[in-house]
Amino acid sequence: MRPIIYQPHPALSGFISHIMVMEATFRPELDHLVFPFPPTPQHSIHFYPRDPMQTQRVNSIFEQTPDCIVIGPQVTKVNLKMGSNHCIVSVVFHPGGLHRLLKMPMHELFDQAYEATWLLGSGLSEVNYKLREAKQPLEMKTIVDEYFLTKIVASPVAAFDMALKQMVKSDGLLPIELAASLACLSLRQFERKFKETMGYSPKVFSRLIRFSKAYRLKERQPHLSWTVIAHTCGYFDQMHLIRDFKEFTDAVPGTIALEINSVPMGLQAGMKF
Repeated sequence: MRPIIYQPHPALSGFISHIMVMEATFRPELDHLVFPFPPTPQHSIHFYPRDPMQTQRVNSIFEQTPDCIVIGPQVTKVNLKMGSNHCIVSVVFHPGGLHRLLKMPMHELFDQAYEATWLLGSGLSEVNYKLREAKQPLEMKTIVDEYFLTKIVASPVAAFDMALKQMVKSDGLLPIELAASLACLSLRQFERKFKETMGYSPKVFSRLIRFSKAYRLKERQPHLSWTVIAHTCGYFDQMHLIRDFKEFTDAVPGTIALEINSVPMGLQAGMKF
């Protein structure tokens, strides 16, 4: 099933890009399916109000995922197993929005998912309960809106945040020097603030944006060749695409294509950036 994308409450729009709700039902005999999920440039908070999710990181076993997790800067692919009655409510932040909410350096969340109650308090338990009781996706969106309206105070969007949005809008092709200029900062100041706000360097963020576009394009149109995808996504050549796939998935594109084709649905094909 394709995800439903909602715009957040207007008072949240400076922090939150959108709220995604996706539900899917799988036959019990498909419980063994493993869905690949490579890193994306998005920072988000995920709620799982139905069957539990299991996650496997590199060189580890599958572990049950908490009902609500915070996803900051990620650079490593994980594998997912979903229950028969799957539902995810994902709050996706604008670049820098999660940092502004949590008021902590994002590199402290680097490449790990954290139980959201550790960072935002026990009030999330009530949100999880309401989401489990909700019957419709719009009702779930409203519940999430109401919670974040108690946590977020609207504030002007700074030049730095606008520069981050332009990096995403350019599909990761905006020169770092130009992004720093848009942020009204020197290159060194921009890089230092970027690591605090996003958890990694501007270069890594740009590569993640470009890689994610390539991966999602393959999920949506598996017949496309990697040469076409590399060209479409702004790679200098196919070798640069292969380098990014090895970096962010620990596999070559051909292996990832087999993983994509082995499952009935792509988890990132319908993502909005």
